Amino acid sequence: MAEAAARGATRAAEELEEAANFAATLRRAADAMPDDVLASDGYLFCAPENLASLSGEMKEFFDRCYYPVLDRIPGRAYALAISAGSDGEGAARQAARICTGWRLREAAPPVIVRLDAQTPQAILAPKTVPAAELARCEELGGLLAGLLLLQG
Repeated sequence: MAEAAARGATRAAEELEEAANFAATLRRAADAMPDDVLASDGYLFCAPENLASLSGEMKEFFDRCYYPVLDRIPGRAYALAISAGSDGEGAARQAARICTGWRLREAAPPVIVRLDAQTPQAILAPKTVPAAELARCEELGGLLAGLLLLQG
């Protein structure tokens, strides 16, 4: 989903003839640091929902980066992409609350991809995100990139 969003962002920058002024950087939550947050003009947070909330890795990212960047990034645009077994709303709300605390500006409603994993076997199995859902992620990335580039 994150790769699809990055493709959409890059495509939007090319279509706007701003590719030289744009870079989409993918980072795992475990590898992202406060300096990475500070160096970015906008954010597309992609995370799985586990037990009706953000995954531990994503929550740990927010825990680690929240206070070091607080009051240093207000007004920057963000978007959310959540993968979920059946709901996704809990993780989306949790991430949105954190982004509200950072005083970020929501660029678009969250994209929630529901993979209908309800049994232990389905939950533990590798997942394949359908092409239509990946297209939604590409659109989200393109929208965020376009917003960032057009606002200068």
